[in-house]
Formats: sequence, structure tokens, C-alpha cells
Amino acid sequence: MGQESTEVRLRVRGRTVAEYVVDPDVDPRWGPRPHLHPVRTLAGVPVTDTLPEDHRWHLGASVAMQDVSGTNLWGGRTYVRGTGYTWRDDHGRIVHERWVRRDEDGFVEELRWLDPAGQTLLTEERTVRAEEVGGPLPAWRLDFAYRLSAPADRDVVLGSPATNGRPGGAGYGGFFWRAAPGATRTFTATATGEEEANGSTEPWLALVGETGDAAYTLVFTGLGAGDHWFVRTGIYPGVCVALAFERTLPIPAGEHVRRRHRIVVADGALSRDAAAHLAALP
Repeated sequence: MGQESTEVRLRVRGRTVAEYVVDPDVDPRWGPRPHLHPVRTLAGVPVTDTLPEDHRWHLGASVAMQDVSGTNLWGGRTYVRGTGYTWRDDHGRIVHERWVRRDEDGFVEELRWLDPAGQTLLTEERTVRAEEVGGPLPAWRLDFAYRLSAPADRDVVLGSPATNGRPGGAGYGGFFWRAAPGATRTFTATATGEEEANGSTEPWLALVGETGDAAYTLVFTGLGAGDHWFVRTGIYPGVCVALAFERTLPIPAGEHVRRRHRIVVADGALSRDAAAHLAALP
């Protein structure tokens, strides 16, 4: 699996708005995986973080699961029923296999999800594109789609700390965005704040952040059937489209699950009405 490039840049209006790290050189315990970082607004405000001290396994914007048929592909400690978070030798990695297409505004990529022995758990096709958002607001949109396919000869089960017994709405795992350091707040069309928004199934969710003297707003869409929003604004800032928030997600042998998320990256602290408008764009 030769790595053709360790970095891909996405551009909108001639500006680099995101960098894609294909083969990150990180501790195996942090769940090495391709990820987007840094991601920026059109004005250049950073809106992702990577390897933060509080959760070293948070890598920008990526896809990761803490339990893939017993393999930890999220990084960090594994939640064990009846025991809690425990360091185990169960860490896998997600690796770039090949490019299907690459151009200035995006790419199509094939990846493999590997267990600790290097055996394939899942194959993935990932399609990523940066696109301009029209209108008066300075914003662009990340279109991020992926398809996870199980091997022909065995089922694969996706799980989370919640499905392994952790209480408190900790069903994270799926497309995850670790936001930049700084104060954040979250809302949906009807919910305000982390406590109300976490675990919800609203059509969209917004995260407003402040970094330095600048503010930004991220508007997420793309929940699939059975998915929930996992959001944090207190102990750290992040948003996840959680695939196994309440129950495990089986992928039968030879079958696949598919998701597509659109994230508007806007300068400024947007109102609920402005966020709803951006979420509704075709």
C-alpha cells in the first residue's frame, strides 16, 4: 500500500480551506487514521484541533469507531462493561489504500480498517469535496461521504462506549469533528446547549466557536437512520454523527453502510435562522 502523498489540500476561491493528512505519524494508541486538519474558514480562522492534551486521539475531522467487532479504531482507552475505561492492546488503524480521483476541490479514496494484527475488518470508499456557498455569508461547505463494507465471509458489528455499558449519552463513534480550542456553544432548530442537543436527532446541528478574536459557525447535516448527534462543548468542543449511540450497528457479511454529511464552515457567530438557512441549501 504505497502512500502517494501524505497531504492533500482542498481549495475554495483559490484559498486552501482544509488539508487532508493521509498517513499520520501518531502513536498507535491514538488510532492512526486519515483526517482533515487544519480546516479553516474563508477568512483563515482554524476550526479543527488535533492531538489535544485532553484527548490525544482526537484527530481533526475523521471517521472513527471505538468498537469494531472488538477492535478500538477510535484511540485511547476502551470502555469495558463492568470495568470502565481500560488500556488494552486492541488498537487498530485506518489506512489509505489508493486514490480513485483527486482534484483541487476534493477526492475519492479507498481505505482499509485494520485490526491489531493488520487483518482487514472493513473496506471504505470515501468521497470528500469542498464547495463554495453562494449568498452574502462568507462560507463554504464540506461534502463528506463514506461507505463501509464488511468482508464477504463475516459480519462486522459497530459499537460505542454506550453500547458497552457506559451511561450518560456517550454513544460516540462515526464522523467526528474535534473543534478548535476556545469557547463553544451548540444549538439545533429546537434545542439549546449540550445537554439538550446531545443525543438528539434533529435534521441539523450548529456549533459556534471563538478562537482568538474571531468567531465561526459550523452547521452539520446528514444523520442516517438510527443515528444521533453526539456533542460536547464543556470538557472539550466536538461534534459526532454517532452510528451506535443507543444500540450496535451490525454490517452483515458482504453488505455495507453508507453516510453523507455536509458541514457548512462560516465566518462569524450565526443566528439560529441563519444556520437553518445554510442547513437547507441543496
